[in-house]
Amino acid sequence: MLPTENRLRRRQDFGEAVRRGRRAGRPLLVVHLRRDATDPHAPGGGSPPARAGFVVSKAVGNAVQRNLVRRRLRHLVRERLSLLPPGSLVVVRALPDAGSADHAQLALDLDAALQRLLGRDARGDAEGRVAR
Repeated sequence: MLPTENRLRRRQDFGEAVRRGRRAGRPLLVVHLRRDATDPHAPGGGSPPARAGFVVSKAVGNAVQRNLVRRRLRHLVRERLSLLPPGSLVVVRALPDAGSADHAQLALDLDAALQRLLGRDARGDAEGRVAR
């Protein structure tokens, strides 16, 4: 289970992450990452924690399969919260094949998507971009 402060709950937060964030697609899931999103409803002081939400549609399977996929994804994201920048919003959308995937396959796809989203900025800065 994700801690309360790390959960995305409001429709506006999901929309912001999907519309304004970057996306990395994999065979089992799509990950949307919006970096440094500030929450106007968060209490003041300090940097806000990273928050994550999940979208698992009926295309994944029946209610039992969807809940299983959602629980697996929550567990995987909880283990990776420390990798996410403070204040970021993450939306993980399960694709239809996720319903028949096991925990390890979901973990591989999630890791690859996060690496792509988080690693691109580091490579871009290392390629000689000038900070202004």
